[in-house]
Amino acid sequence: MINDQCYCFLKVDSDHLLLYPGVSAWNRDAIYLLMIGQIFCFFGGPPWRCVQMLVVNNLTLTLTRDLRTLVEDFSFSLQQDMKVALIGEEGNGKSTLLKVIAEPEAIQGYLEVHGEVITSGEVLGYLPQVLTRPMLEQTTHDYFNRSVNLDHFDHAYYYRLLKEMDFPENRISDRILVGNLSGGEKIKFQLLCEMLKKPTLLLLDEPSNDLDMDSVRWLEGFIRESKIPIMFVSHDEVLLERCANTIIHLEQLMRKRKPQYTVARLTYSEYVQGRDDRITKQTQVAQKEREEYQAKMERYRQIYQRVHHEQKSVSRQSPSVAKNLKDKMHAVKSMGKRFEREKEHMTERPDFEESIQVHFEDSISIPHGQVVLDFDLENLQVGNRILSRGVHLHVAGPEKVCIIGANGAGKTTLLDELMKKGIRCGYMPQEYSEMMVPEENAIEFLTVSGTKEEHTKIRTYLGSMNFTTEEMHHRILDLSGGQRAKLYFSKMILEEAEVLVLDEPTRNLSPLSGPEIRAALRNFGGCIIAVSHDRKFIMEVFDRVLVLVRDGLNQVNLAEWED
Repeated sequence: MINDQCYCFLKVDSDHLLLYPGVSAWNRDAIYLLMIGQIFCFFGGPPWRCVQMLVVNNLTLTLTRDLRTLVEDFSFSLQQDMKVALIGEEGNGKSTLLKVIAEPEAIQGYLEVHGEVITSGEVLGYLPQVLTRPMLEQTTHDYFNRSVNLDHFDHAYYYRLLKEMDFPENRISDRILVGNLSGGEKIKFQLLCEMLKKPTLLLLDEPSNDLDMDSVRWLEGFIRESKIPIMFVSHDEVLLERCANTIIHLEQLMRKRKPQYTVARLTYSEYVQGRDDRITKQTQVAQKEREEYQAKMERYRQIYQRVHHEQKSVSRQSPSVAKNLKDKMHAVKSMGKRFEREKEHMTERPDFEESIQVHFEDSISIPHGQVVLDFDLENLQVGNRILSRGVHLHVAGPEKVCIIGANGAGKTTLLDELMKKGIRCGYMPQEYSEMMVPEENAIEFLTVSGTKEEHTKIRTYLGSMNFTTEEMHHRILDLSGGQRAKLYFSKMILEEAEVLVLDEPTRNLSPLSGPEIRAALRNFGGCIIAVSHDRKFIMEVFDRVLVLVRDGLNQVNLAEWED
């Protein structure tokens, strides 16, 4: 009895209960009386809920196509104040885990699920990484109306979100297809629809993909200041550093035969630094112990051989000497057994997932001053809509040039125009489907000549990108967004292109792959022309940054540029 009202307790797991008024709505579960020592957290008025908003118990996820286990015996409780970042290499199950929580019906047929996910009646908002074709073929007006409950529509909240996201209301129209929105507009539009549901729990899969700088800064503030718990996947290391207060790291060890997970109530920077320090220290300790052990065993072998030799050499006419040597050998063997026992207790070498390896050919080099591109365009437009006027771009030598701009400004359209000029380059589009056949596998995508030598080279590069033998033969359709991105990098490496044209190249890559990618591109001897809003990528790789506006491309002063 609380405040003259009768409440019941619904068991969630062995440690947590929910408190709700009445009994009838919850009679499918056992009802528990208040236990002495049980701690509850109350928020506002009834129904009151304990701090756990999401409970995952002993969850195991196994891919049916190759029986590879992505997550094993995973348990986790999401609390009210948590901003949880899911990290891990590409293909390790981050997006799959979010989908199991948000859309369990969508994983039927390709994933075997054991364990339980309890959301306790929470209202889930979910932003998927990729929209399905039926979604893309809807008008924004129809998508909006199907997503939002118009009977309880909060107009004030709607207009506030439009303003904060800088999303024009006229883009919600019965004449505009979702698929015709720019990459950043798609993200904003989806997030708008989800937030209008007033979720109590939010799951975001690469929410910063293709967003312009202002929108990313808004997203950072939104995640940090949100009163609801958020679980998100992101490649953006700056966003991770500024927003996450809890890390879930999914790893695949032993060439993806052994899944491992870590849950740490730390910021991203704290977790990465702590992990690196732990791995370094444990590796050093393990190495030192093994060196000391080898030295001990070497001394043991020398003593053993000497005593053994003396035993063989001793005369049968010297029984006392023989007895002494026998006793001595017994002591030597005891020492050997002691060393073996010590070996069992030595520090284990740390078990961790190896990072990818990216390396462009050293022979690639463009002389300074050699004109790579001299491009002029009077009007940059889509249909009858003029996006920018008087666009000029001059690139020479091994320059690294990045183009930024607002969502819908025409950055991808500009790259399309550059490609029409017949520039010889390695090209990575924003939408991978533009140049990929979904039914092909990774090896087929990279094959040009079909020679045995080429086949061996392809498998080597894919292995360096952490593809298993099985994944090399998976359909591209079944690969993660990050794995498809790594295929494009492999393609450009194998083509030995001197010029790279990249449209948001880091958008689906793991933040753990980011440093390797950035280092490879920074040391690339050729020219790079890219569109990106990845702040670490921009600051570490590019010589020039240009912003696309209505009157063309303007130079950005990197020394004064605020990230």
